[in-house]
Amino acid sequence: MKKLKELLSDTLIYGISSVLARFINYLLVPFYTDVFEREQYGVVGLVYSGIMFLNVIFTFGMESAYLRYAKDREKAKDVFKTIQAGLLVAATVLAVALWFSAPVLMPLMSLGPETENFYLFMIGILWFDTMCIVPFAELRLVRKSVLFAVLRTGNVLINIGLNFYLILGLGWGIQAVFVANLVASGVTTLVLWIITSDMLRGDIKQILFKKALKFGLPFVPAGLGYAINESLDRFLLNNYLSLDTIHQLYGAGFTHEAVVGVYNACYKLGVFMLLLVQMFRMAWQPFFLRHADDPDSKALYRDVFRYFNCVAGVCFLIVALFVDQIVQIKVPILDAYIIGKDYWMGLEIVPLLLAAYWFQGWYMNFSAGIFIKEETKVLPVITLIGAGITIAANLILIPYLGMMGSATATLISYASMALLLYYQSVKVYKVDYDLGRGLGMILLAVFCLLIQPYVGEWLGLEWISRPIMLFIGTAGFILFAWPASK
Repeated sequence: MKKLKELLSDTLIYGISSVLARFINYLLVPFYTDVFEREQYGVVGLVYSGIMFLNVIFTFGMESAYLRYAKDREKAKDVFKTIQAGLLVAATVLAVALWFSAPVLMPLMSLGPETENFYLFMIGILWFDTMCIVPFAELRLVRKSVLFAVLRTGNVLINIGLNFYLILGLGWGIQAVFVANLVASGVTTLVLWIITSDMLRGDIKQILFKKALKFGLPFVPAGLGYAINESLDRFLLNNYLSLDTIHQLYGAGFTHEAVVGVYNACYKLGVFMLLLVQMFRMAWQPFFLRHADDPDSKALYRDVFRYFNCVAGVCFLIVALFVDQIVQIKVPILDAYIIGKDYWMGLEIVPLLLAAYWFQGWYMNFSAGIFIKEETKVLPVITLIGAGITIAANLILIPYLGMMGSATATLISYASMALLLYYQSVKVYKVDYDLGRGLGMILLAVFCLLIQPYVGEWLGLEWISRPIMLFIGTAGFILFAWPASK
């Protein structure tokens, strides 16, 4: 129980900072959906999808490699300097290559000539974010979670403050979105370099870099697969959805960019489950590596999986049951809805995305055995299979279902990846995750969501049916997780 409290403590600190940072950053969603047309917001979604995809190539798995090898604190400074120097060279070369490749890559990203400045800002953001990877990993490894939280929150405050100033104060357009992000990333990188400057006293060792590459490179195709799952749907919606289908599903006058804008805005509501998964991941990776040699580690990891599902189930039901009410909340500072009214037509995708991120949480749980046994070579295979499923499902479903097709493809992909990793993980590091109970929790959550309208109709009180189903679902999750507390 002491170890679980340690994981909970770190998760809460990372969680509070992530929730705070995401909440502050989320103020940009009602802001953007209030001041930008759907077509303009679609461009923002396309550029940030490109950033997510390219970020994997820039970092080539070095965050995971650092966490793996710098836990030996006697060698930590050598590992830090070696990996940071390697990233500096690689990121600079890649940035120059992207600059020269603009005429080829911009059309592939569905960006027109008028967005060339956005493309250049994207390169700068990628470079600075890459230089943050190792310093942030060091803070996580030595459990400086409060400092980590302060820096992440500061980054978001700078970003959102500049957005308001540049757009409302100076009257800048969509360009302000990328300028603000670039400045925030640059400032954060500079501060991190100062804070971790003592770690640069180590030596650059070629053998260490080769070892880190061997461990980290399998994460590149895995990361690319993840980026495909998270971002390719915007490009496919923009290119493989016919105008006839758009008009049939969403009305006359709708454009491809508008569909991407609506999808991108409603996709953001998956942030609630994504936050849970991310804050768990930040605490989970250092945690299971620290306790890998404990005799009770496998039982500990089993219990963590059960508790995670209990919390994820409650998160799913709160957002999925009350999404119509959530989007109607007005942000006092902006006097704007959480998401502008013009974007509410896409809310049906939210439960699918919440479930997809729930399965992503499973993937994070099952990754423990793969890391501990250094069997990372299976990760790119699994993730690329997931990416293939994403592409195939999108191409099949988008022409008929539009945004719902993309959301369904995301769910199918994440579920497939989680189950494939479970199979591979227990082969090399056998943990009794009790998968049946986990699936039971997901089915219970889906049942509560689907039956809620009928309960409301039966009671004649629509408003009370949602909290009733939330209570029933929560009680069920606790019962499913109960053996973990024995």
